[in-house]
Amino acid sequence: MDNDVSAGSGITTVVGRLALGVTLLAFGLGTTEVIDGVTAADAVSIAQYVGGIALFLAGLLALRDRDAATGTAYSVLGALWFTWAVRAGDSGNSAGLFLLLFALVALSLTLAGGDQLGQATYGLLFVALVLLAIARFADSDVLTTAGGWVAVAAGAVAWYAATAASAHWPTALPRRAAGRGVTATG
Repeated sequence: MDNDVSAGSGITTVVGRLALGVTLLAFGLGTTEVIDGVTAADAVSIAQYVGGIALFLAGLLALRDRDAATGTAYSVLGALWFTWAVRAGDSGNSAGLFLLLFALVALSLTLAGGDQLGQATYGLLFVALVLLAIARFADSDVLTTAGGWVAVAAGAVAWYAATAASAHWPTALPRRAAGRGVTATG
């Protein structure tokens, strides 16, 4: 595995990924209700301050450093997490629509490219939000739990990406050289 692959543009990327990872882990674990007495409502303060304000500020700092991709991602995600925290009491179709719109942002970030761990985080966030939106529209506890677990996975990937960048762990999967691989037999 390659230890020298960049995981972003420095400290703002690490801070942003930690903020996103912690927020997604809290939100996802609360949504699954796997911990007795802990619900998604218990993640509201983390979503507001860590996922909202800290992530938004990391995005502004990245934009100041002329890192448009990271700055855009973190400032938009920060604004969305802050809004989710403020509107946490919404239910039914209103919450489903918000989650669906939030999912479209995650899809855009996934398709925008970047490093593998960033794309994996945004892709998993997209899937989680789509599942949670459908769960709200259909009033499905099963889809809510599934969406929560996918959010936990997204949070774990974001946390790993931040930790890997700080600890100089591998941040990319090795690629096979062109022309190498399976050979045909005659």
